[in-house]
Amino acid sequence: MNIIIVGAGKVGFAIAKGLTREKHDITVIDTSAEKLNNITNTMDVITICGNGASYDVLSEAGAGAADLLIAVTGADEVNLLCCLTAKKLGARYTIARVRNPDYDRHVVFLHDELGLSMSVNPEQAAADEISRILRLPSATKVEPFADGGVELVELRVAPGSKLDGLELYRLPSVCQAKVLVCAVERGDKIYIPKGDFTLEAEDRLNVVGTAREVYQFFDHVNGPKRKVRNVMILGGGRICLHLSRQLIDLGIKVKIIENSEAQCAELKKALPKAMIIQGDGTKPELLDEEGVATTDAFIALTGYDENNIITSIYAAAAGAGKLITKVNESHIIKMMRGRELDSFIQPKQLVSQIILRYVRAMQNAYDSSSVESLYHLLDGRIEALEFLVKSDSAVTNKSLKSMPIRAGTLVAAIKRGRKSFIPGGDDVILKGDSVVIISDREGVQNLDDILGERE
Repeated sequence: MNIIIVGAGKVGFAIAKGLTREKHDITVIDTSAEKLNNITNTMDVITICGNGASYDVLSEAGAGAADLLIAVTGADEVNLLCCLTAKKLGARYTIARVRNPDYDRHVVFLHDELGLSMSVNPEQAAADEISRILRLPSATKVEPFADGGVELVELRVAPGSKLDGLELYRLPSVCQAKVLVCAVERGDKIYIPKGDFTLEAEDRLNVVGTAREVYQFFDHVNGPKRKVRNVMILGGGRICLHLSRQLIDLGIKVKIIENSEAQCAELKKALPKAMIIQGDGTKPELLDEEGVATTDAFIALTGYDENNIITSIYAAAAGAGKLITKVNESHIIKMMRGRELDSFIQPKQLVSQIILRYVRAMQNAYDSSSVESLYHLLDGRIEALEFLVKSDSAVTNKSLKSMPIRAGTLVAAIKRGRKSFIPGGDDVILKGDSVVIISDREGVQNLDDILGERE
């Protein structure tokens, strides 16, 4: 596909990286030559230095023949103008990053009147992800599939736990739940495990099952973990605003620590039921005074990775419950693995996943199956995809054990009507099913792509 990206910042970089891996023709526009050089030094794309909202610049980039334009500059208004201009020039589809909550309220108007195909909000996506994790605090990550009928969760094997040293064929009897361990990271290696695989301490697992079975799995493996009834949030930005509204609606008490007096005043207006504390949350005495030791969850959302990490480590040592840390740089997460911190949030990566899913869906809109959900697991080395089976194909009406499913690929779950289940070898895929696939192969476009030579 011919795709134009306007904005070469962190979000634009992540999107370009993901789309170039899938062999699309990418053109990136930005006013900063330095940012464009950073992209051309790491990936094969065309770059144009200029204003992406300009008719002349978009014409030079070939917007009239573009399959998709993605506008992710730092200004909502510029992004919307880019999309409007590109649409007038003839671009088939347009996506804009829209962060201002005022624009969110008029999303239908933006789509209908401006011809916008989709709007994405990194802060809203991050808030949604944090909210899901807080509902299952034993997990480090929670991804929903099949309209919430199936959940894929990530967790770390704690030394001495029931999972440490466990062979996977014994998992059902130990955890008393029908779940599937679909991917394991051990050191620098990734495994799509079989029944004879033995888990070890510090392994990172991805487990899939229905919501009820996943909850039962955690209760048996880790024991009941204290339910999140109150949270402390460090940093009162947009993620905090979106998240606090969700948590307050769920009856969770929210305390926000923000250093800016002006921002505190805005938060008090927007969140009358939250407790707003003005002060420097990087100071241990303030965290102690506000009860970090007894909070059910500590969420660090400042604009600085180092502040988020340091305060989260302190909160862990003080005795806080669940820890969630916003981090912009992926390499920092890798450096922090194995320490007290477990759940990391990367808004730019969330947006990249949303857009990659949209692009995959565009490509296979007329195929026998279409991508409904797409998530990157274990630092992007594993893909989890949900396909809707729209018509019969090479993978339907046959038992799974009779099909030559590629090595490194699992049919992890099937939703049929209102029922979701982990399939066995005798189960079949039918028209109308939602099917969750786990694969160590990038770029799976269609459900038929899971077929190949057996190991």
